[in-house]
Amino acid sequence: MKKFLSIAVAACLTVGALAGCGSSSSSGSSSDSNAASGDNVIKVGVFEPQTGENGGGGLQEVYGIRYANQMYPTVTVGGTEYTIQLVEVDNKSDKTEAVTAAQKLVAEGVVGVLGSYGSGVSIAAGDIFADAGIPAIGCSCTNPQVTFGNDWYFRTCFIDPFQGTVMANYAIQNGYQTAAVITQLGDDYSSGLGSYFKTAFESLGGTLVADEQFQTNQSDFKAILTNIKAASPDFIFAPSSITTAPLIIKQAREMGITAVLAAGDTWENATIIENAGADAEGIVFSTFFDEAAPANDEAASFITGFKEYLTSIGEPDIIPAVSALGYDAYITLLQAIKDADSVDPAAIRDALVNVEAEGVTGTIKFDENGDADKSLAFVKTVKDGQITFLTTTSLEG
Repeated sequence: MKKFLSIAVAACLTVGALAGCGSSSSSGSSSDSNAASGDNVIKVGVFEPQTGENGGGGLQEVYGIRYANQMYPTVTVGGTEYTIQLVEVDNKSDKTEAVTAAQKLVAEGVVGVLGSYGSGVSIAAGDIFADAGIPAIGCSCTNPQVTFGNDWYFRTCFIDPFQGTVMANYAIQNGYQTAAVITQLGDDYSSGLGSYFKTAFESLGGTLVADEQFQTNQSDFKAILTNIKAASPDFIFAPSSITTAPLIIKQAREMGITAVLAAGDTWENATIIENAGADAEGIVFSTFFDEAAPANDEAASFITGFKEYLTSIGEPDIIPAVSALGYDAYITLLQAIKDADSVDPAAIRDALVNVEAEGVTGTIKFDENGDADKSLAFVKTVKDGQITFLTTTSLEG
């Protein structure tokens, strides 16, 4: 159970947040034109990779956050209307850089932080935010360690024990009895999700025939794929980054491996299809959102408006689930600020404990660990070169 403790430095940071609001410190923020002068601005940190291995996914979350800020640029606290200024930092998909980026947000006096894409960088920055008394809301960082034991970190996505289990359920329910797992050494997301899939798959009666690991920045997977081909699995679960995924997919197909290639949420990205080409046909992955099935009025409005936004910035009008989660993280923080009726980070954190916000991925509320209360995952595939909804699945199947 989380213990919600007040940290005195939070009050000091609030003073800094308000005292230093006269000039914009955003980097690429859509809110620059809305920035007010004087004390009527509050800063919200956007802690995301915009470069590096996970830069593509990080930018998708940033787009969702920027659009939410465009739709909800202000908040009224204590009868005063404040403009919300986004302060973006690039954690560069790197744990060391993540610490530096997090420290920069603390120095900027933000009242809350959104992000990050990538569990490893989120975990690396967690103590920085906690020690400074600044609440953070992850969007798609699914490893349990992001929030566990950290009173200041929350998230809007489901977590890897759930995601790994539902993908194991999907495999078994579709008749795949043998599986191989490929994970990245030292990557919290990949190794964690792979481990949860293995445990669930075997508990459901499946047989794990190969378990392979690869190094960060590895580009040749032929050796491990040779081992996997010899084991002849029905299903290959390979949670990996947007950069690595097409390499694994293409090399597997070039070697004549016909098993279903599957992963988690990181595979929902059009650049994987662009780089893997026809070899991406039939890949399967779990994700958080499907634009064909809006959960509520907020979702319906988001789908129309965000497609227009994507087109306006030169992006395809296909909505990535992580963009929806970025949007939800923003409006959840906004709701907590309203509930607290305060710009004190400690008060906002306390409000997050019991917050209830209508997000585009459904109602957002948190359990005792700060994890979103979610019970459903979407499973998608690639068909005719397009990401296509396949089914929904849950812990019960």
